[in-house]
Amino acid sequence: MRKIELLAPAKDLQCGIAAISHGADAVYIGAKRFGARAAAGNSVEDIEQLCQYAHKYAAKVYVTVNTIIYDNELDDTRQLLDDLQRIGVDAVLVQDMSLLKHTTLPLHASTQTDNRTVEKVRWLRSLGFRRVVLARELSLADIKAIHKAVPDVELEVFVHGALCVSYSGQCYASQYCFARSANRGECAQFCRLKFSLEDADGNVIDNGRYLLSLKDMCRIDHLEQLVDAGVTSFKIEGRLKDVTYVKNVVAAYSTRLNQIIAKSNGRLARASLGSTTYTFMPNLKKTFNRGFTDYFLNGRTPDIASPDTPKAMGEYVGRVKEINRRWIKVSGTASFANGDGLCYINDERELEGFRVNRVENNCLIPAKTPHTLKVGKLLYRNNDQLFERELQKPSAERKIPVSLVLGETDQGFSLTMQVVGSETDSPIMAVSFVESEKQEAQTPQRDNYTRLLSRLGDTPFVADSIEFEPASFSRFIPSSMIATLRRDACARLEEEIAAGMNALQESSADAETLPLTAPPTAPLPYLYNISNGAARRFYESCGAENIGEAFELRRPVRNALLMQCRHCLRYSYGYCVKNGGKKPVWREPLRLVLPDGRRFPLQFDCKNCQMNVYSAEGRDHAEVRDSRTKSNGYGE
Repeated sequence: MRKIELLAPAKDLQCGIAAISHGADAVYIGAKRFGARAAAGNSVEDIEQLCQYAHKYAAKVYVTVNTIIYDNELDDTRQLLDDLQRIGVDAVLVQDMSLLKHTTLPLHASTQTDNRTVEKVRWLRSLGFRRVVLARELSLADIKAIHKAVPDVELEVFVHGALCVSYSGQCYASQYCFARSANRGECAQFCRLKFSLEDADGNVIDNGRYLLSLKDMCRIDHLEQLVDAGVTSFKIEGRLKDVTYVKNVVAAYSTRLNQIIAKSNGRLARASLGSTTYTFMPNLKKTFNRGFTDYFLNGRTPDIASPDTPKAMGEYVGRVKEINRRWIKVSGTASFANGDGLCYINDERELEGFRVNRVENNCLIPAKTPHTLKVGKLLYRNNDQLFERELQKPSAERKIPVSLVLGETDQGFSLTMQVVGSETDSPIMAVSFVESEKQEAQTPQRDNYTRLLSRLGDTPFVADSIEFEPASFSRFIPSSMIATLRRDACARLEEEIAAGMNALQESSADAETLPLTAPPTAPLPYLYNISNGAARRFYESCGAENIGEAFELRRPVRNALLMQCRHCLRYSYGYCVKNGGKKPVWREPLRLVLPDGRRFPLQFDCKNCQMNVYSAEGRDHAEVRDSRTKSNGYGE
């Protein structure tokens, strides 16, 4: 039986617990430092609480330690890894190769290590990585090829959430423009800025649009294809998202995975224990989104960008039918509530919004009607008050179904508790005992025993069946003794679940590593992202060529490659000859132009079906050298 995992983001402890309770098999969370979302850090104590909660359901907790690290930070990072191992974290995601020899925790190669080829995944496997998080840009065919070539590596694939326009770990635009490194968890979202596009002669092709801003990924209708392609873990992006986002998205994807498993004839199973019931109907359109795309999963398509706005539009709710001085009427079937947030694209192709103060007789009364709103405009709701209020309340319950068998022993009585569904795998079960004299019950007690044994309360368990052994069981047992049996069996079963997770972690940590080999060669020295001496020595020991210090440590350099993108503007405008487009009418190179006048040349690498963004012409990037890296023997 093959186990598959729904992996959810956790901004904090609350979001992590919500993700598990709403059906996630695992969560990933950042510690105080060294995670690729610097704004989403958590204390070791909070992560320990999350582990304790998750492990009740055999769910896992992965911690992101996936930034590049400076020499003077190595000791703190190693201490963090020791702390994470002590509290029972199940794996760490890393980018910096200097960390490989400093923990026995299972290692996952973060998407920040730029994992887009068979060669790269095979190399990471040779280093001991048990799992690789693939680049978002890969197609189903790419994923299948990697799984076929390296079948013993778990493949983790993003299925939902925000998209970076550049291959992860290969974007230096934020560092170049704002001295905020994406490889240090401080991305300033260069790709969500407004640009104009001009040709080599200075002709403006497009003016003031969000040309690098992408829609959000949604692959809920392609999960079965991804399962067949060999994906183990289905990852939801969102470590900066709030708890309502986590609840809704996790519930939607968990429900769909369960449907796929139900028709798999026992071939598939969830990686954790328990089933979840919800008080709401999941709806992906009702939480933050910029519009949806499956990205390059089934090849290049023209609908991946969101050039009119980098903000959330939400769900389509209708067309403006009538506008009065006080109210607005909308044609459509959607219902509205006081406080709803609505938006539309105005005639300047900008997103504009307003809040509904009151709803009266199907009329929307805003605090102020935007002067650019016109009859016929399409309206979207990016804040659904009723849905948000519903998710602010307790909205799910997760329980592990168990079978219970009450029986006799030579010295008294026993209660056997077993996780339902574990019969065909390694049985997960526990037995509790009490010593007692035996006497026949004067009246039938089975209904009473069944009622008492069903009281599993705030434990993770729910009674699926209750039986008696022997079938003719007719002994009298005091209620207090039944309660003791039930309580002890629950505690022992939780210990068994935890022991099974510990054994799995130990077997993973003992997995074979192979002799060091050279990694795939990076086209530019700084693309290895080497920011400390230990990482440099590691790559040298592998026989790597053309290695150099990280972009964050470099002195000014002209014409730097800032981004490598599958999103291609030549294709978007219909001028990709390779994909049946027209011959370009402009003279290249094209340039992206910021409002402050900085120009970023574009190179169209048709061989690799890729668009590259280079540093602003005539300017050097600011030399941003963290003072803590100086006089450390590296980075000078």
